Amino acid sequence: MTFKNVFSYAGALLTAGAAASAHAGQVQIGVDIPQASVAEFHKPYVAGWIETAAGQPSGDLFVWYDQRKPNNGGAKWLSDLRTWWRKSGRNLNLPVDGLSGATHAPGRQTLTLDTGATAFKNLKPGAYQLVVEAARENGGHSLVKLPFDWNGKAFSATGRTTGELGAVTLSYKP
Repeated sequence: MTFKNVFSYAGALLTAGAAASAHAGQVQIGVDIPQASVAEFHKPYVAGWIETAAGQPSGDLFVWYDQRKPNNGGAKWLSDLRTWWRKSGRNLNLPVDGLSGATHAPGRQTLTLDTGATAFKNLKPGAYQLVVEAARENGGHSLVKLPFDWNGKAFSATGRTTGELGAVTLSYKP
């Protein structure tokens, strides 16, 4: 390899590395879980994932459910997250390390995700949406979709629904 070829090869590696890290950074997702005024409140099961603008699943981000039930008994209620279940949940072998978590109490829940270690890692530039779905035993069902453009630039989005979810926020900082 000549001296000139070494520099060309090194330049190509630097360019490839810059492209791979162009979307490095952190995503923050906020999910408000309202307290329902009912006699018997059960914490909702909640799932979050990324879809293309056309609705094709691109990757799961989190699923919160009761993992403490014996013999993985909490997993049997995951199908109540109907949209998530049809798109990817039924194909997962739960629990999934780094994806599965316990149900959360009412209030503001915040996740900070490293884009290099989550479903954001392999996203190509384009239009997507964050989808968050919640279902509660003896309760209701809610779904929020937050559109976003994945292009390496900072952004934020907010959506709101009633029922099992309140405000859902998404922000990205490179």
